[in-house]
Amino acid sequence: MPRDTQEITPEDILSLEDYEQIRKEKREENILRKRYRRLSVGPHATVYFESWDTMWLQVQEMLRIEKGGAEQLKDELAAYNPMIPNGDELTCTLMFEIEDAARRDTLLAKLTGVIDHIAIVIDGRKIAAVAEQDVDRDSRGKTSSVLFLHFPFTHAEKDAFCDTGTQIFFQIDHPDYGHAAIIGEEMRAELSRDFS
Repeated sequence: MPRDTQEITPEDILSLEDYEQIRKEKREENILRKRYRRLSVGPHATVYFESWDTMWLQVQEMLRIEKGGAEQLKDELAAYNPMIPNGDELTCTLMFEIEDAARRDTLLAKLTGVIDHIAIVIDGRKIAAVAEQDVDRDSRGKTSSVLFLHFPFTHAEKDAFCDTGTQIFFQIDHPDYGHAAIIGEEMRAELSRDFS
């Protein structure tokens, strides 16, 4: 599987029958991988850093569930390929998770413009989040509970990220949700692979 191309092609996708044979193994691999790609930021936000492997599994799972064949595959690749890091960025899915729907809606209504308050901070220098789609609000006028984000890095920022002497945070500094989490050494090592 050509992960270095930063793109999933139809040739990378297994038939439903072949996927079923390795599904358990691939899901277990993904659980282990997510251990170093998952970050809690405050009490309600969880960040999942994406990769070729996580997106490949997502496409395979969607095809398994919906069984839409070649037509569905085109849509899935169009949806998930943009979230594969391109070698000069990190990408993530950020989820605001509150089980109680009323409390969740209240928080999301307050988080207007939250994308402008999300950054990866390397020794005090902020790398601002860029939304995969132009809007961070759903049809009811509040922030979506799921955000797809890109963090574009310069060459110097990639070097600083990979330098174990630097301190790295994932930060949300919105007035109604101000939290940060340290990106530790194991996560830094895993995410550094996305720059190749």
